[in-house]
Amino acid sequence: MLPQHAGLVKPDGEEESSKQCHQENRSRLFTECTDYSDSSSAKESNMAQQHSQGVTGLRNLGNTCYMNAILQCLCSITPLVEYFLSGKYITALQKDSGEAATAFAYLMTDMWLGDSDCVSPEVFRTAIGKIYPTFLKRTQQDAQEFLIYVLNELHEALKKYRRKKPHEKVTTKCYRKVASSESSIITRLFEGQLNYDIVCLKCENCTYKNEVFTVLSLPIPSECECSLQECLGCFFQQDTLTWNNQIHCAFCESKQDAAVRASIAKAPKTVIFHLKRFDCQGRMKRKLRTDIHYPLNNLDLSPYIYPLFRKHPKYSLCGVVNHFGDLDGGHYTAFCKNTVSQTWYSFDDTRVCEIPDSSVQTAAAYLLFYSCQPFSIPTPKCKC
Repeated sequence: MLPQHAGLVKPDGEEESSKQCHQENRSRLFTECTDYSDSSSAKESNMAQQHSQGVTGLRNLGNTCYMNAILQCLCSITPLVEYFLSGKYITALQKDSGEAATAFAYLMTDMWLGDSDCVSPEVFRTAIGKIYPTFLKRTQQDAQEFLIYVLNELHEALKKYRRKKPHEKVTTKCYRKVASSESSIITRLFEGQLNYDIVCLKCENCTYKNEVFTVLSLPIPSECECSLQECLGCFFQQDTLTWNNQIHCAFCESKQDAAVRASIAKAPKTVIFHLKRFDCQGRMKRKLRTDIHYPLNNLDLSPYIYPLFRKHPKYSLCGVVNHFGDLDGGHYTAFCKNTVSQTWYSFDDTRVCEIPDSSVQTAAAYLLFYSCQPFSIPTPKCKC
């Protein structure tokens, strides 16, 4: 099932060797950054070599910067990387559905343990393209949609069954369809649960609905600038359902206006925010260029988490997917925090450079990856 804004294909771009890293002008890339390949040599010390782990560029295979940006952010989530580098995924692989997961493991190994400044994601692209042929085309795609498809395929390949719980209905298209009896490294890291309180405005009868999610698509309340907390406040504010959106009240036995408020019943260890920059109103399509201010550390989600489940309310940013350009043409890049050096890097296909913390904030941010787990260094137990 396609995500909520399926059909709004976001622009991509061929690899641009002349593109500079983003600094003062947020539509450009940093000029003073140097290629990662210029800073490495065969005679580096052990510590310098250690700092190169997870800092590997990805070749653009023709309009695949959307894929490269997502892969770099997934590569910055160390529990996920550890799972694949340790070989644990092998025992979880489902029969006849592990090609993409195996290719993903090989790619993570090359990016963390390889000795190249850049690698090609072609094997993984081919494997995921067999399942979703759209990604084999050299056409522009949406990074958020690609992320959902990748997480869904990794889950399908690695899922195990646990004791069944009451069925939880999933209706929103941007949420991954998953039975409550299925568990995988993807559900353990990325899956959360929303709780909706629905109150009939006529009889005040209250009902509840649960919904699982892997990505939260946040509305942008301003066209100039706002904070991530304002986007969250807009998402979790109480809404009134009227007219065609009325609910059927079991107590009134008819359709009635209702008040609905969402809260987080289960917060994921890694929460992914999709900033809804691509707006569609009828036939009118536009990109919102709002400068959204988001914290690098101590993002507090406790105001939106149901009180009984506030175990990990504080999150730290570990990855950002940026989109530069318009609906008809543009380019994706990524900012990722390296778990070894604890520094930020800009990834623009094969071009990699270190950036200061102050430059992670950008008006081009499209996807934000936050983790409530402390950073750790992936330690492989066996090589793929």
